Amino acid sequence: MMRIVLPVIGTVAAWRDHVRRLAAEGVAPEGVRWTVGEEARDLLVPDLPPILPRPLKIGREALDEIETALCHSDSERFNRAHALVLRLNDGLAWGDRTDPALRKLMEQAKTVRRDIHKMHAFVRFREVPTEGPRRAFAAWFEPDHHIVERGTPFFAKRFADMDWVIATPAVTARFDGTLHFEETADTARPPPDATEDLWRTYYASIFNPGRVMVKAMQSEMPKKYWKNLPEADLIPDLIRGADARVREMQAREAEEAPERRRAVARTMAMPERLQPEAGTLDALRAEAAACTRCPLYAPATQTVFGEGPRDAKIMVVGEQPGDQEDLAGRPFVGPAGKVFDEEAEAAGLDRRQLYVTNAVKHFKFTPRGKRRIHQRPDTGEIRACHLWLEGELGLIRPKLIVSMGATALQSLTGKGEGILKRRGGIEEMKDGTPVLVTVHPSYLLRLPDPELAKVERAKFREDLAQAARYLD
Repeated sequence: MMRIVLPVIGTVAAWRDHVRRLAAEGVAPEGVRWTVGEEARDLLVPDLPPILPRPLKIGREALDEIETALCHSDSERFNRAHALVLRLNDGLAWGDRTDPALRKLMEQAKTVRRDIHKMHAFVRFREVPTEGPRRAFAAWFEPDHHIVERGTPFFAKRFADMDWVIATPAVTARFDGTLHFEETADTARPPPDATEDLWRTYYASIFNPGRVMVKAMQSEMPKKYWKNLPEADLIPDLIRGADARVREMQAREAEEAPERRRAVARTMAMPERLQPEAGTLDALRAEAAACTRCPLYAPATQTVFGEGPRDAKIMVVGEQPGDQEDLAGRPFVGPAGKVFDEEAEAAGLDRRQLYVTNAVKHFKFTPRGKRRIHQRPDTGEIRACHLWLEGELGLIRPKLIVSMGATALQSLTGKGEGILKRRGGIEEMKDGTPVLVTVHPSYLLRLPDPELAKVERAKFREDLAQAARYLD
């Protein structure tokens, strides 16, 4: 019986070299005993007849699967792979699951790949002190199989800008720009670092109590990994509190606000009006009130059409109605409308002489409890609503259009990008009508820095003043 000792580092490559030599010498698989990492000399006892020497030639797919299976912890893996290599070389079809040995090898390769996947998912690096220019990290991981050499190139590609160590009970991988391996000498776990509390906060925030399936979770993240995961100590409490959190979430589910119910009731209670004269704003408004050209009409309370004098020299176009506009049925009556009114007056514009409207006539939102959170219209919704804006432009025929925000600019010029670079400029529609570009007043309300908000509001006022001067 020949005994071959394989090294702990480079086990698969050493096995491959030995198998080539054994095949060339005609040694049968039954006459070989494989071990890993033991100090022993090769012993050859010729108690089995030799086989015919042969060169080896098998497919790349088969070789990769065999080498993956050799990372399994099964002590018989080397003999099984040795025998299969010879049989594949002699004509055994790769992938034939009716062959017990081949089926066993393929199942073990699958198990190894799953263990590598677990390694990629559950290694948790902790930052450690370093004297070099690059940050350094360390991790401890306990795989089921011998996967360190096969699994760590993933980390070398993903974290190539830092030095790191991944230690396991048998083999340690080190990366300092080059990946190399050594037998593990120190089994101490790296100490916690400052990011672990942040990671726990993140994990708790994304934990979905409504989808807790403990058995499924433990299948994907077995308890054996928990001791090395900083977030694992939160899991028992998160599971215990899941039912209470679900009830809390259900209590906050979207519910139609009373204000909207009253607005819908007012709209439905309005008496039918006489048919407006064709070709007028009233006729266009009545037609738009029944618009179903895009899905936004369904959840909205009503169409919010433009308003202002028929002979207005300036038309102001915004994005879409907000929550208050949707309830009132009038444009620019909410917080953004109040900002516009204040700055227009300061710039010398009288809103009563302006025609104000929006590129999109229905309120797009997502419900959150009793609140309706604004959502930006998409390109399809902007195009669907452009018919009504074209109708307003054709009837008003303004000398200048003030475009507020990217949605309005896209609807008017076909391009809404780069609004901060374009603001204050005069562009043209296809028919030559001048368009003054500025931001939407809601942008000013979202700025968190008071000083920046003050500066941007002054710029907005100057844009509106430019519109006033344009008509002088």
